[in-house]
Amino acid sequence: MSTSTTGTTGKSSGLLGEVLGKNQFDDRVDKDSDVGTAEAVSIIFRCIKMLGEVKGLFCAKFLFQLGLVFPGLLLPWLGKIVIDNVVLQRPIGGTEVVYPPFVTPVLTAIEGKDPLGIMLVLTTIYFVMMITIGSRTGGTGAYLLQGREAASQSEGTISAGSSSGGGLWGLAEFMVNVRMTQTIANNLRSRLFDRLTRMPMIVLDDQRIGDSVYRVLHDAPEAPDMAYLMTLAPFFALLGAAANLYILQYSFGEVSPELIWIAWAAIPMAFLTTFPFSGALRRTNQNKRAAGSATTNTIEESMSNVAAVQSLGARKQEQQRFASTSEESFLRERYATAVLIAIVGLATGVFGIAAIYVSIIISDRVIEGSMSPGDFAVLLGVYGGIAGSVSYFGILWIKLQDRIAAVRRVFFFLDYESEADRVGGVRLDRIAKGVAFRDVSFSYADGHQSLSHINLELKSGELVAFVGPTGAGKTTLAYLIPSLITPTSGRVLIDGHDVMDLDLASLREQITYVFQEHVLLSESIRENLLLANPEASEAELIEALTTAGCMEFIDGLADGIDTVLGRSGDTLSVGQQQRLSIARGLVRNSSVLILDEPTAALDPATENQLVASLRAASADRLVIVIAHRLSTIRTADRIVFLEQGQVKDVGSHDELMADSSSAYREFVELQGGANPA
Repeated sequence: MSTSTTGTTGKSSGLLGEVLGKNQFDDRVDKDSDVGTAEAVSIIFRCIKMLGEVKGLFCAKFLFQLGLVFPGLLLPWLGKIVIDNVVLQRPIGGTEVVYPPFVTPVLTAIEGKDPLGIMLVLTTIYFVMMITIGSRTGGTGAYLLQGREAASQSEGTISAGSSSGGGLWGLAEFMVNVRMTQTIANNLRSRLFDRLTRMPMIVLDDQRIGDSVYRVLHDAPEAPDMAYLMTLAPFFALLGAAANLYILQYSFGEVSPELIWIAWAAIPMAFLTTFPFSGALRRTNQNKRAAGSATTNTIEESMSNVAAVQSLGARKQEQQRFASTSEESFLRERYATAVLIAIVGLATGVFGIAAIYVSIIISDRVIEGSMSPGDFAVLLGVYGGIAGSVSYFGILWIKLQDRIAAVRRVFFFLDYESEADRVGGVRLDRIAKGVAFRDVSFSYADGHQSLSHINLELKSGELVAFVGPTGAGKTTLAYLIPSLITPTSGRVLIDGHDVMDLDLASLREQITYVFQEHVLLSESIRENLLLANPEASEAELIEALTTAGCMEFIDGLADGIDTVLGRSGDTLSVGQQQRLSIARGLVRNSSVLILDEPTAALDPATENQLVASLRAASADRLVIVIAHRLSTIRTADRIVFLEQGQVKDVGSHDELMADSSSAYREFVELQGGANPA
C-alpha cells in the first residue's frame, strides 16, 4: 500500500485542492486515496464477482427484467395505432413505414374492426399489461427520499430494489432485488468488520474508530449497487438500444436513413462528454467521504472522552471542532454535486441539440406524407429507448465514480495485511515449556526502534515481572507473545515453534492478555466474564472474582454478578474495573497469563491477595506481570529489567539488589527504593 503524509485542509484549500486530491482529513492509515483508471476497473470487477454469492437471486432478477423488454418495445406502436387508426381513422399501412414483426399479432386482432372495436382491443391489451407489469411510467423502487449526503444515501442504498415495471411482475422483481442487495451488502459488511477487528495492534492504534464505523455502515452498501450497475443494467441498456436500432432500421431505414446515423452517433457522444471528467469526480467523492468519516470520528472521540471534556470545561472547543468538521463535510458534498451538475449539464445539452434536430426531421417527413402523425409517437418512443440506453452508458461512468470512491475505502482494509492472512500452521493444545525470544528487534512504522536484540527465556511455572522506565519496551515485548504485533527481526518461540508458524487462533486460546486500560462491555458482569470463557461454570466465575477481590463489591450490588455495567464499565470505580478485568483474565484458565499494570489501582490488602493468587496460578502456567509497585515485583521468580529497548538485567529481586552493578538496583534506588516505574 502506498502512503503519503497526512494532512488536514479547511475551506481555504478551495476547489483547486479538491481537484488535485490533496485532502486527507482524519485518515492515518489509508492516506493515499487517489484512484487511477486501472484500479477503478479492478474495483469494478471485484464487485461483479460478489454476484457469485447470490447466483439464484441474480438469475431471477435477470429473468424478471428480460420479461419487461418486449412490452417496452410494443407500447409506442400501440400509441401509433391509437393516433392513426382510432383518432385520425386512417387505414392500417397507409405510409411507407413498415410495422415490425412483433406487432403482427396486434394487427391481426384489430383487422377489419371499426375505430371503436380497435380501441376496445387495445384497451384490453393495455389493461392486462397494467395489472401484470404496470404502466411502465415510473416502475417500482424502494429508494428513500434523500439528499446528496453520502451517509444518508447509504441508508437507502442498502435496501435498494427497483424494477422498470410495476404491477405484480414489478413487485416480485423488486423483492428479489432487495434481497440480492441486502445479502451482498451484509456479507461485505461482515467481512470488513471481521478484517478491521483483526488488524495488527499498531494499525488499530492509528485507525480512527469513527472512520471504521463509516466504512462499514456507509461505504460497504455501495458495492452491490455497483455490481448491478455493471452487469444487468448495461446488458439491458445494450439490449434496449440494439432492439430500438433494429426497429428504427427495419421500419424507418428507407423513409429517413439520417435518423439511423444520428442514433449511432449518440453512443460515442455519450462517452466523449463524460469520460474526461471521471478522475475529478472520483477525487471529489473520495474527499466527501473522508470528510464525512472525519465528522463521525469527532462524535466518537468527544463522546468517548465526555468526562474529560466536561471536567476540563472544553465543551465549547469540542462543539466548535464538531461544527468545523461537519461544515467541511457539507462543503465537500457541494463540491461533488457541483462537478456532477457540470458533467450532466454538458451531456444533456449535447443530447438536447440532437433531440431538436430529430424532431425537425420527423416533422418534415410527416408534412411530406412519408410518415404519419402516429409515427411521431413511435419515433419518440424508439428514440427515447435509444437515448435512455445510450445516455445510461455516459451517466453510468459518472455514477460509478462515487461508488468507486466508497468501495475503494472498503477494499483498502480488506486487502490490508492482517491476522486473517495467517491461516493454518501448527496447532497448540497447551503451552508446556514456555516462551523464548531469539535476537528479537521491533521498530514502528515511523522508524522508532522499541526493542533491540532481545534474547530471553520465560518458562512455564514462573511468575515473571517486566520492569523498566516508561518507553523501555515492556508492553511491546509482551505484545509479541500472543502475536498482537510481529517482530521486525528475530524470532519468538512458543514451545520451540516460531509464532509465525503457529495457528493463530490456537495460540490466542492459550494466552490471556489483560490490558492496562480497562476494556469492559456495557453488559452484565457475568457476560463480561463469559466473553473470555463461554463454557465457564458458575463456580469458576465466582472463584475468579474472589481471586481478583471482586466479590467484596459485587455482594453489595442489587443484582450481584448479573448487574449490568454502564458504558465501558463506568458505573464501577477504576479499582473495581481493574479487578473485574483481572477476574475476566483468570476465568479463561490459559497457559500464559499476561497482566499489564494489574495492581495500579488496588489497595494494599487487595494487592497482596492478588499477588498471592498469581503465585499460586503460576504453578502450572507462565504468568507475566508488567508492574510499577515494588511490592508486586519483588515476589516474582524473575525480574526482567528493560531500558531503551534492551534487556539490562534478569534475576530475582534479592539477586539484582545484591549486585552493585545492577541496572535494576540503580533504577530502584533512583525511584526511592520503593516504586520502580
